[in-house]
Amino acid sequence: MDKSIDEMRQDLARAAYAETTQTQYLKVAKRLGAKFAKPVDALGREEVRGFADEIMAREVSASTKVTELAAIKYLYAKTLGRPEMVSFIRFPKRTSRMRAVLSLGEIHRLIQAVRDPVYQAIAMVLYGAGLRLSEALALEVGDVDGERGVIHVRKGKGGRAREAKLSPALHAWLRRYWDLQRPASPHLFATRRGKPPLKQSVCAALKKASAEVHIKKPVTPHVLRHSFATHLLEQGTDVRVVAHLLGHESLESTMRYARVTQKLVRETPSPLDLLPQKRRR
Repeated sequence: MDKSIDEMRQDLARAAYAETTQTQYLKVAKRLGAKFAKPVDALGREEVRGFADEIMAREVSASTKVTELAAIKYLYAKTLGRPEMVSFIRFPKRTSRMRAVLSLGEIHRLIQAVRDPVYQAIAMVLYGAGLRLSEALALEVGDVDGERGVIHVRKGKGGRAREAKLSPALHAWLRRYWDLQRPASPHLFATRRGKPPLKQSVCAALKKASAEVHIKKPVTPHVLRHSFATHLLEQGTDVRVVAHLLGHESLESTMRYARVTQKLVRETPSPLDLLPQKRRR
């Protein structure tokens, strides 16, 4: 193991970066070292620049390019303390795209189609409380506070704890699930081996269920979270409340969810409707 990459691993963990982000950053750093077959701290600026140029030339999304460039920037600017090595890096603009949103009917069909009780309960939490998948999988039985109507999210993004909404319907569903499954303590969601399910397994279960009920939109754990936020906004919930429920530090993150919804499109009158309806023959 490259010593610098190992130090980068420690720095990312200490800074409480999300597990997926840590994995992605370390993968890029290893790729960089492997390309030149030497430790990353022995590379020259031109070699690093060439690697960054390769990232920009790849036929991948702007989001992927930003992540990979950010990994290189973190490695040299933070871990190695050599920001001059990556001062040339400029992040590409992310293209704005319409995020998938499931209708209430699609949500209902999807959840009913998830056969495994553990995955079904996870889907309920992703949509019913707007949690990230990593947050849901980290839940323990004691995190469900029925008296106060909240779910304690101890391991939120960036290590931030918060309280998510626990609706009466979700609480009742989780009680029935727990009575039937009795997952291995202290986990709220656990497989027969006594550990939380793998993220890939949850994604596969949702994909399989969506195919069974003929949902054409892409269905992922994040789509359920996004649908939660969009449906709240459609109901007129203040965007600041939605930001708090999602665990966003700034409204900018939440505004990505505040897309122009189909409901608002349908209910917004056309200027043509404001004209007198009588027409001359």
